Amino acid sequence: MEKREGEGEGEEEQVVNPWTVSAKGGGKIDYDKLIDQFGCQRIDQSLVDRIHRLTSRSPHVFLRRGVFFAHRDLNEILDAYERGEKFYLYTGRGPSSEALHLGHLIPFMFTKYLQEAFKVPLVIQLTDDEKCMWKNLTVEESQRLARENAKDIIACGFDVTRTFIFSDFDYVGGAFYKNMVKVGKCVTYNKVVGIFGFTGEDHIGKVSFPPVQAVPSFPSSFPHLFGGQDNLRCLIPCAIDQDPYFRMTRDVAPRIGYQKPALIESSFFPAMQGETGKMSASDPNSAIYVTDSAKEIKNKINRYAFSGGQDSIEKHRELGANLEVDIPFKYLSFFLDDDAKLEEIRKEYGAGRMLTGEVKQLLIQVLTGLVERHCRARAAVTDEMVDAFMAVRPLPNMFN
Repeated sequence: MEKREGEGEGEEEQVVNPWTVSAKGGGKIDYDKLIDQFGCQRIDQSLVDRIHRLTSRSPHVFLRRGVFFAHRDLNEILDAYERGEKFYLYTGRGPSSEALHLGHLIPFMFTKYLQEAFKVPLVIQLTDDEKCMWKNLTVEESQRLARENAKDIIACGFDVTRTFIFSDFDYVGGAFYKNMVKVGKCVTYNKVVGIFGFTGEDHIGKVSFPPVQAVPSFPSSFPHLFGGQDNLRCLIPCAIDQDPYFRMTRDVAPRIGYQKPALIESSFFPAMQGETGKMSASDPNSAIYVTDSAKEIKNKINRYAFSGGQDSIEKHRELGANLEVDIPFKYLSFFLDDDAKLEEIRKEYGAGRMLTGEVKQLLIQVLTGLVERHCRARAAVTDEMVDAFMAVRPLPNMFN
């Protein structure tokens, strides 16, 4: 059964919300406990197999390896798709930094796969207003960062004929704002405090923000795209720290005449120093950025990537690496596409026949290639291309 907003959020063992991710004592996030606390469901192999069958495409590496591990109503989306009904995708980015790190790329890489596999339209929200309020940025700086981040998003390879990217500062109004007001009337102050943990020290801008992130879940917020298709379902790929927004949204949706959005949710991409939460843009050594040079990537991995290897070669040969805490192996499990190669590393490194330096060297090659490809793609993104993606216009190839 789906938990209602605020349930279970008084537990202090771990805190997971859109602004804070931390585990008790600086330990690992317990995702099983999080599923129970939030009331979502785990993605099992039968669901992965069903997506494979319906799309006739190999499931994305993030699905195969459980990076996207939880969902809400994904089966209902697939049921509708099997009946010939379409849906649309919605994801977003809070533009708080000049460049994205690898953790930021994960939802966009996965969303691109979903868009191509299901041949559906996509809306991408840039919450420049949110970051203006939370990060103490000026309106103008938030808007500038939104456009810069849009270039990184476009560089992931999205189809401009199926994709609408919008900045809240530019787009909010009209039908979108009407839906915000409808949502706002349904959520009490006590409830929003229970969901998000706002305090008396938070300014009212923060308290009023959640409807802004909620309403892209409703097709009527985009009349230029989905006019007259108010029953169109929405699927939201996101990290699980965004779940509180959409628990609120799912509670409100039927009360204002809309379908509940479905979610497919990912775990966090761990920081270089260990799996205690997620990468942080505020600590440059905790993350690999898409602007990092090959030399910077090599240096960060060799100096900062936490190893599960043993203290000496002799001990390592005897005991093997602890793969549960080894960051180089975990990063390879995200970005090394070759399942057979990853399994070979798992066995050899875990048994001590492969050394930490060898694993780090392979990771350096994989991430350097990934970042260099992204940099080339981003360099090709012009201001005119950004304008095209952000133009309020019908999408000519929405469901083809």
